[in-house]
Amino acid sequence: MLNIVFFEPEIPFNTGALVRTCGLTKTKFHLIRPLGFLMDDKHVKRSGLDYWELAEIKYYDSFLELYEKYKNTNNFYFATTKATKKYTDVEYKDGDFIVFGPETRGLPQEILKLKPENNIRIPMLKDYGRSLNLANSANIILFEALRQNNFFDLE
Repeated sequence: MLNIVFFEPEIPFNTGALVRTCGLTKTKFHLIRPLGFLMDDKHVKRSGLDYWELAEIKYYDSFLELYEKYKNTNNFYFATTKATKKYTDVEYKDGDFIVFGPETRGLPQEILKLKPENNIRIPMLKDYGRSLNLANSANIILFEALRQNNFFDLE
């Protein structure tokens, strides 16, 4: 099982959208507080639709709480526009964690410095100075990891 981590997400729609993805792909979803919304917010519930019972969601009060629990047994990859390594350059394994930062500021340097060789990015045009939506970015990287782990052969 793969793991997606949203560190301090701010927009309820992105989290709700990942609830759907995680439920349909048997991916564990980890949320690091504080969240920029309440989990009973109508926008979170609406975007997650009726997939809530399919998703396994874990909550943590800090990223270090999660990292300390799994750092010796699992790989962590950190999605950032500042990385040089592309997400397709990684060989993902069952149990890996793919970590995403908040929509408006990305992951803080103290997290990116934990394993800089595991910082990954999605190639994008640079002329616009913006990046992809958080839910879209998480889906792109997750589905590459699922493809590599033959998830689609299980259908």
